[in-house]
Amino acid sequence: MESPGKNIHDRPRTLHLFDLDGTLIRGSAAAVEISRQLGVSAEIAELEREFLTAGLAPDEFAVRARELWAELTAAQVETAFEGAPWLAGIREVWADIRARGDYCAVITLSPDFFVERLLPWGAHATHGSRWPALPFTGPVDRAGILDTAAKVRIANELCTRFGVRLEDCVAFGDSMSDAAIFASVPRAVAVNADHHLAGLATHTYRGGDLREAFELLSTRPRSRG
Repeated sequence: MESPGKNIHDRPRTLHLFDLDGTLIRGSAAAVEISRQLGVSAEIAELEREFLTAGLAPDEFAVRARELWAELTAAQVETAFEGAPWLAGIREVWADIRARGDYCAVITLSPDFFVERLLPWGAHATHGSRWPALPFTGPVDRAGILDTAAKVRIANELCTRFGVRLEDCVAFGDSMSDAAIFASVPRAVAVNADHHLAGLATHTYRGGDLREAFELLSTRPRSRG
């Protein structure tokens, strides 16, 4: 918390950057939750395996997922969103960030039509891969699908938008798609993370409450490497 009498504008604003899959959604991903609604969980699990272990490119993942989701409706996306295993305390953390005069945003490779549903929870901005509107009538535009390098680019764009510096950012993530952004900011919280972030995080959290992960930022960070 801010010290009594301290003006929040006396310090640089902080931009908190959150990953979605595996970070805000514990042990799952938007694609997994959407696929569950359509009865294609096994098929999306195979795509996830190829992405994680066989180098499947994000745009190819999206094209093949679009084939599996041909009949997807907005109502099914809403059900998937509401039923996802979200970390507790997301709204509370984002309300706290706003109260401090800081900013929070979500950057993810997952579809924009899923992540944008977090705006009413308190995010200042959400950025996901650009998908055709629901119900689908056209193909996925490969150029609109984000890759891991895009997270740093978008972070820089958000810094310009909010008038902060990249060195005033904090990143929250869990996997290899977050490695580049973790390496680009001074503070990073690995949330239920895999080995790809070993040595890149200044704080590490395992659990189910974002409030606990956020509280780590008030402790002394460990050195990286």
